[in-house]
Amino acid sequence: MHSRLIDDGSQKTYALVLEAGDEVVSALTEFAKTEGLAASHFTAIGALSGVTLGYFQRDRKTYARIPIREQVEVLSLVGDIALDGGDPKVHAHIVVGKADASAHGGHLLDARVWPTLEVILTESPAHLRRRLDRDSGLALIDLAA
Repeated sequence: MHSRLIDDGSQKTYALVLEAGDEVVSALTEFAKTEGLAASHFTAIGALSGVTLGYFQRDRKTYARIPIREQVEVLSLVGDIALDGGDPKVHAHIVVGKADASAHGGHLLDARVWPTLEVILTESPAHLRRRLDRDSGLALIDLAA
């Protein structure tokens, strides 16, 4: 992955270019750790050699894993990064397009880039923290923290 700071104002903005074979969630998490990001949001487009989508099963409080093991276009990837127990955690949703023009979307669990993924990431000036919500079983952003 390559990155460049493209705006160093009150909200830093980075352009990230992930390369073939990079795993998206781990690359974004590592970048956030390296840069000390405590709150940010991002968008991305590109293509993947495969992706695992997640659909949250409310009754089980877990994600159903939906693997797509073929080349797909990233039609939309949006998400945020907030601290969870002091470490950055990526929360992202993705819509991918297949060769037949069908689209599939859900929570991004894992994905391999091929050939590239272009990400614009903006850091927020305030820190955000996640807190476990007992009702849902999810780590949700806690605005009171």
